[in-house]
Amino acid sequence: MRVVIVGASGNVGSALLRRLADEPVVTSLVGVAHRVPRSDGSSTVVPPFGAAEWVRCDLTDPAEVVAAALQEAFAGADAVVHLAWAIQPSHSRGRLRQINVEGTRRVATAARGAGVGHLVVASSVGAYAAAAGDHPRTEDWSTDGIPTSDYSRDKVAVERFLDAFEEQAPEVVVSRVRSALVFQQEAASEIARYFLGQPATAAVRRLDPFPVLPWPAGLTLQAVHADDLAEAYAAILVGRHPGAFNVAAPDVLTGQDVADVVSAGRLREVSPRLARAAVAAGWRLRAVPVGEGWLDLALGVPVLDSSRARELLRWSPSVTGRAALRELVDGIRARRGTQSPPLLPA
Repeated sequence: MRVVIVGASGNVGSALLRRLADEPVVTSLVGVAHRVPRSDGSSTVVPPFGAAEWVRCDLTDPAEVVAAALQEAFAGADAVVHLAWAIQPSHSRGRLRQINVEGTRRVATAARGAGVGHLVVASSVGAYAAAAGDHPRTEDWSTDGIPTSDYSRDKVAVERFLDAFEEQAPEVVVSRVRSALVFQQEAASEIARYFLGQPATAAVRRLDPFPVLPWPAGLTLQAVHADDLAEAYAAILVGRHPGAFNVAAPDVLTGQDVADVVSAGRLREVSPRLARAAVAAGWRLRAVPVGEGWLDLALGVPVLDSSRARELLRWSPSVTGRAALRELVDGIRARRGTQSPPLLPA
């Protein structure tokens, strides 16, 4: 099986390369990225990135340039995994939508044109509509998203595009992976850069443990380790499984769980309204890298029920959400990363 991974240089892409490099069914791997991984500026690609052939492609380039690059990458492929997604620059709404929504359309169109039989797309818990309470929701929960979140609106737009694509291209098996937050040490610097920003990251590194964790009342989180998520992707690819799959570790993290990892258990709950106003002001002043829509998303999305992945893919996470969070925080404090442009150490 020849597998192409679009966005192979990032958090999930690096884990999937590690996993598929050891998969007997996979005979060759192609990585597609805007910034191709190199080792310290040399021509040598380091593990796990050396497992793949690489094609450079910026999904925002002119259509004919992107089509040519993807045609080269997809030639002879049995499956394409589309992981490329931009979080930053969060103040450039048009660019994010061009990368995330239009980029997905370009990848899917090119895959169909190349005769690729299986398209696997990274969706997210962020595609789901708001749900009250902690009752886990399955894949049939509404994918109408959280309207105040740009990230969620783009994920919804991709879901609607895939709905239409499945009707127009019945010869292509389409799979959607709706994961929770994805953590690993190698992505620590990237995640800190995208979501915490320099001042908060510096404080986390300098203060161990953090003096006290301010936390919006009622906020809970789910996470999955990148390697566990890669196992789900591998099972989908090998089994050619269609449809949507929720993927998350089963434990639901409360503010106290996060405080136990970050601030030796010291927690101060704050009003969600106050927290939202603070995040909004910080984002508009460019003091924090993401806006209030991310808080709306975190407060609104449902708990994921991953029973379909467990039953159909025989998937079971090896790392709890809490352990994945601990690994991430340790990685931020240790300035962990790897030699891929998005994942470079701080």
